[in-house]
Amino acid sequence: MKQSLQNLAMNTVDQVMALVPRAVPDEAALRKCKIVSHRGEHDNRKTKENTLSAFDKARAAGVYGLECDIRWTRDHVPVICHDATLARVFELPMEVAELTFSQLRERVPEVPSLAEVVQRYGGDAHLMLEIKVFSAQHLQDQRASLQTILGDLQPAADFHMLALDPALFTVVDFLPPYCFLPVAQMNFAVLSEISLQRGYAGLAGHYLLLNERMRRRHHRAGQWIGTGFPRSRNAMLREIARDVEWIFSNDAVQLQHELDALRRARISIRRPMQ
Repeated sequence: MKQSLQNLAMNTVDQVMALVPRAVPDEAALRKCKIVSHRGEHDNRKTKENTLSAFDKARAAGVYGLECDIRWTRDHVPVICHDATLARVFELPMEVAELTFSQLRERVPEVPSLAEVVQRYGGDAHLMLEIKVFSAQHLQDQRASLQTILGDLQPAADFHMLALDPALFTVVDFLPPYCFLPVAQMNFAVLSEISLQRGYAGLAGHYLLLNERMRRRHHRAGQWIGTGFPRSRNAMLREIARDVEWIFSNDAVQLQHELDALRRARISIRRPMQ
């Protein structure tokens, strides 16, 4: 019920923001804009979220980054799945943490491992890897697994680690803090302070709640901002004008097409008449 009300509120905000006219930023701002596909390009009918198919569709459209969620199987293999269970997306009432990787692969072959995602997209797309959970009991094994899988990538250049709770960054404490990006829900002030104090990459959160004062504060500290989840051209233009670093979206392919068209139009204006 709570999630349904939140979705309704967000949809209402999106509809209003889509109607507000926005000026088109200059060419440099358009070039700087980085779209990140939230769980890949999915509808959870033909294409499921957090699958290679969803990520392939985003990359084929030229989307800059891929956001995905890391959970653990019973035998401590990091896999890409947002929910603790497979019920919502795959209609299987099973917990990811109760299955070994081979059992998960047998039942739901669409769920990729983190290693498969890194092998397929690492160094090509920018990976935004959200840690959903870790086990204190198996922390060393989980940390070693992530260290091996991410070993050939450059922190911040090739990927960032995301988390709703900064305590989750414990499992990747072998990485530099400047590749950690906390994601705020309603706790923007708390996570903003933590990010500034610890030298994290910056802060991410819903575009309506991440206000200008906070954005400017992080930029002055040399940190970056990521906002979600604009759905329309006008909402995207608002975020580009605010100089955010990343725009996370469930409609990343649509926004990328809009952005590419705006870039082409700017280039066309700049070219001299023949």
